[in-house]
Formats: sequence, structure tokens, C-alpha cells
Amino acid sequence: MIRIAIDAMGGDFGADPIISGVIEALKETEFKAVLVGDSNAIKPLIPQPYLKNIEFIEATEVISMADGATDALKRKDSTIYKAVELLKDKNVDAVVSAGHSGATMSLATLRVGRLKNVSRPAIATLMPNSKETATLVLDVGANVDCRSEHLFQFAIMGEAYAKEILGRKEPKVGLLSNGEEESKGNEVSKEAFKLVSRLDSFVGNAEGNQIFDGSIDVMVCDGFMGNILLKTSEGVADAIGKIIKKQVKKSPLAMAGSVLMRKVFKTLKKQVSYDEYGGAPLLGVNGCVIISHGKSNSKAIKNAIFQAIKFANSNINKVIEEELSHFAR
Repeated sequence: MIRIAIDAMGGDFGADPIISGVIEALKETEFKAVLVGDSNAIKPLIPQPYLKNIEFIEATEVISMADGATDALKRKDSTIYKAVELLKDKNVDAVVSAGHSGATMSLATLRVGRLKNVSRPAIATLMPNSKETATLVLDVGANVDCRSEHLFQFAIMGEAYAKEILGRKEPKVGLLSNGEEESKGNEVSKEAFKLVSRLDSFVGNAEGNQIFDGSIDVMVCDGFMGNILLKTSEGVADAIGKIIKKQVKKSPLAMAGSVLMRKVFKTLKKQVSYDEYGGAPLLGVNGCVIISHGKSNSKAIKNAIFQAIKFANSNINKVIEEELSHFAR
């Protein structure tokens, strides 16, 4: 049975939505949930029938968003430290955390270690597109400064994820740039273009709008650009929703039409919500680590767990190592 270590207290809203997400996941599929946290606080939140599929690992500390990422290495009694140690010691198959993303990434990289030939792990996230298939974007925050070889590795890892997890047989990989022409981009992206061109899946430079029109499956960029892209997209989606609500309230005719459009609005909200994807995998570490949004609700945690199970049941890390070894010769 798949064993998932869950940082039970690391999210912005404490244990409640995390435990609720675990219970929702257990209702739909069987796995062993290893909850890391204060059992006196989290055990009362769990209905008796689900306790048979749950283990508790005691941890009294929580890394807050105000703490530095590297501080986590010294805080050995923190929930995320103990969760990552379980993965390092192969006592679990995956880790899910909605806590401090920098701490999770640092601990996973330094304690669990990187895959062979991976210089830097990358955070990958799914973003909605008009074809309703979602586009994988990496890196979205792990590496602010990158060299061309790092972007090349991100391309290989993204391609592997698209094939093994998303089921795309022939994924299209693009390099985020300020134009589709080969001459566009900064010095790093121009050099990366030459390296990524060795992949059959590479379609060339791609502009930001192509993430959302579904013309590519994997968009590669450094963590600085990727994080700005991610936060901007979240802000735009939120703003559009608020604008629509305001305009509907101003017009009686629009209010009448909104009843008919409710299903459309519901579908739109579902597509742009991070709840649907649950979390972002940290690709390139020697295990499965899913980093969830700090504001994750129970649905997001449930989907993060499903993502972890799918990852743990796949051969993605083996595929990444094999591909990187091929190009390292």
C-alpha cells in the first residue's frame, strides 16, 4: 500500500483543511496516511473509521512563512523536517506539504538528494488552457538564477512528467521567451535554445500566451520568470472573477442572465483554481515531494494526495535519470 507522509500542520489555516483533505482522499482511494504533527491536536479531527489507515508521527514545531528556508535544517522537530526524513529513510513513498515551500524544497534537496545528473530540482505546476488539458510550467520558484544547462534539464524533466503522469504521448516543449524567433531571448535562453533543440519534443521559443492557448504541453523558464508568471496569472483570474460579479450586480438583465451562465462560471472557476491540481511536484529529487499552496483547502489537499499517489506509482524518476544519462554521454 502506498504510504504518504503529510505535513499535518504546515498550511496557513492549520490542521483542519489538511485533515479534511486526507479524509476526503481516503473516502475515494486506499492508502496509508502518515500524519506528521501534534497527534493531540489532529487526532480528534479524524472520524474513528479512518484511523485504521492513519499513522501519527509526533512533531511539535511548525516552520512559519516568516522563517528562512535554511532554518528548517536546524529545526529537526518540525513537521516538514520529520516528513522529509521519512521519505529519505524510505519509510514513505511521498511527501505532501502545504507549509513553507522554500523549507520543503531545501530539505528535500539536501536530505533526500537529487537524481543522477540533476543540477537543480524544479517546481512544476499545471496551468489551465483553453483546450482544457493544462500546461506544465517549470520552474516556478525554486531557482531564481539559472544557467542554460539547468533549463535543458527542466525541459527533460517536464517532458518526462508530461509523458508519465499526464499521459501525453508526444508532448510539445517550448522555451519561454519574448518572441518565437530563435534570435529572441536573453543570453541564457539563447544558449538554452541550442541545448533543448536536441529534444525531438522541442518546438522552439514560445510566448506567454501559448501557455493558455494549449499549443504547447510544457513551458520551460527560470524560477524568477516562472514565479512572476504564476502569481500574475492567479491575480488576473481572481480579478476577472470579481469584475464579472460586480458587473452582474449592476444590471438586472445581467443578473437574470447569470442564472443561465452559472454553469459556465462554475466550469471557468474549476479550470483556473489551484484546488483542482492540488500542488506542484518538485522534480529532480530522489523521491516524490508535492508542494501545495499555503492557502490550500481540503479539496486541494485531496488532489495533492492523488497526485502524490500517481507519481509514486510511476517510473518518472527512472525515466528522468535515463534521459539525462543519455545526453550526458
